[in-house]
Amino acid sequence: YLYNADTNEYYFLELNPRLQVEHPVTEGITGANLPATQLQVAMGIPLYNIPEIRKLYGRPEAYGTDPIDFLEERYRDIDSHVIAARITAENPDEGFKPTSGSIERIKFQSTPNVWGYFSVGANGGIHEFADSQFGHLFAKGPNRESARKALVLALKEME
Repeated sequence: YLYNADTNEYYFLELNPRLQVEHPVTEGITGANLPATQLQVAMGIPLYNIPEIRKLYGRPEAYGTDPIDFLEERYRDIDSHVIAARITAENPDEGFKPTSGSIERIKFQSTPNVWGYFSVGANGGIHEFADSQFGHLFAKGPNRESARKALVLALKEME
């Protein structure tokens, strides 16, 4: 986003054609759905009218309309940590070069503190022309160590 303080106008700038794959880390600690927020701003909804942003800035009324001075007001204290792990298809015997092929099964169980997503074709294929990442796991905790332990446990249980 670009903000013009002289005119009090916001502009949406997309310098990268997609959100970074780690955007759920930001979402996990702020409570703001980034793609939804971007779309709402692009539709002309003021950022201070978006309920998730109002909650982030400690507004008692999620659907209120009083402006938020983003240059002067501080968002609420962040009370959690989120950590991510990329799931990749790489060959360790060839210097961890990306590899293609098919996956027979992925066994992963989400919990309230650990979630993930995977991008695998209907036949289990890993695309040979993309980077090696085909999944992501995210873990949340009240502090970094709790998030890290939850992520390690999830990775150990994944098949």
